[in-house]
Amino acid sequence: MLTLYPDLGDLLRLHPQFNAGTVAEALRAAGQREVWWASSADPDHPLRDALPAAGFTLRGVALEEGGALTPDWQWADLERAQLESFLAQYPQGRGRLRAAAAAEAELGALLSRPLTPARVLSPEVLDGVRAYHEATRAALDEGPGTRWQARRLDELAARLAAVEGAALVPLDDLPGVLERLPEAVLPQLDTLVPGESSRLRALADRAWRLRDDDDLSALFTALTRETGDAVTPLAELRAAAGGLALAAGDLGEARTRLEAAAHALRGDEPRSLAGLVLARLGQVRDMQGERDLALRTYRAVLALAYAPEVALETARNGLETPFGFGG
Repeated sequence: MLTLYPDLGDLLRLHPQFNAGTVAEALRAAGQREVWWASSADPDHPLRDALPAAGFTLRGVALEEGGALTPDWQWADLERAQLESFLAQYPQGRGRLRAAAAAEAELGALLSRPLTPARVLSPEVLDGVRAYHEATRAALDEGPGTRWQARRLDELAARLAAVEGAALVPLDDLPGVLERLPEAVLPQLDTLVPGESSRLRALADRAWRLRDDDDLSALFTALTRETGDAVTPLAELRAAAGGLALAAGDLGEARTRLEAAAHALRGDEPRSLAGLVLARLGQVRDMQGERDLALRTYRAVLALAYAPEVALETARNGLETPFGFGG
């Protein structure tokens, strides 16, 4: 039997009750230990960090393609881009594009409202996804306008038909995959109560994306009283606290927390963490006037086997220009 778990991509960072920790808890509660990856090829996807850190093995549906987890869907992106470029040249075509954009915005609004395990696969959400696809087909002309998507779903379903266990599928692909794989099922998430892993992940996600109205003191206190877990280890909590101190202008505290985070790295953390810690630490060292040490820290980021794009960009910029509040 194949169970299709919903993936929200980067939206997982925005929902306190349905985040990367929650997905790990759902898989663990179902007794899963391996996950077929049928989602985004984005190397910075939050679950590419969380699931291996939580002890799950990611298995690709495209291992014959150089070890990639998912097939190369660039042809689908190209076909859609070509269609949009063609439609944009004509008034009627631009009207179709506006209608498709409105459907996408409506789906975005639906998914921006708080999601919980019970709601993410509710009729409200799945019907909203179906309505989005129906509106897109109507706007872009079913057939020529959405052929790329149908072909991609056909290929994805064909690959998933040969496997069993748990598969992670983008939420907006779920209705189409289920139509093509009627024997596949959705997990029973309505009774899942988010646990400690979900709570810790929500706390760290919140600290990494500050808003102007955030209570920095309360967030800092919450971070510093936790010890972490596999998905959100102590090193990340210390680094997030250091980021809060930097935002508050306390360079000494920021450096203390970030250096503690760097020293806490053991090598079994989520793979993006070392890059994030070192990139932010380089910025703090820059602001304290230790340019040579900052440069070495930025170079350490670029020397890592893997670092998320935001850390790489920070390091590259830091090598060119010293970081400062005015920069």
